[in-house]
Amino acid sequence: MIIGLVVLFLLCPCLGLAGWAVWQVADNETSVAPPAPTAPVDPTRDPLPTSAPTPTDDEGDDFAKGDCVVNDGTDDDAELRKVPCGPNTYEVLLRIPATTDGDRCEILAPQATANYVHDNSVNLLDYVLCLKQR
Repeated sequence: MIIGLVVLFLLCPCLGLAGWAVWQVADNETSVAPPAPTAPVDPTRDPLPTSAPTPTDDEGDDFAKGDCVVNDGTDDDAELRKVPCGPNTYEVLLRIPATTDGDRCEILAPQATANYVHDNSVNLLDYVLCLKQR
């Protein structure tokens, strides 16, 4: 019985660490955007609000890399709307699912000048948009 407990205590942390490492590698491989060599990085980021209104219908779930958006709301209550790309719009560089950590844009999309965090009551529906002002 003692041997069984020793094996259990050694096996559980190892499996937990292995699972965490696999999750980190899979997360980084699916969401890393290559940095643009000519895009300047603005250290004074202009983040959009860290919370968003609850989407109605499918609003908010259709933003993808390459889309352009404008904010029809305020900085505290953003209402993003998809528009044709042009001046005074934000281009979606990266969509990071299942997180509300807007700081991940600094690492995964360093050319981003702003971010939009969608915080849903169901954590799997959370996402962050890394945006670049055009």
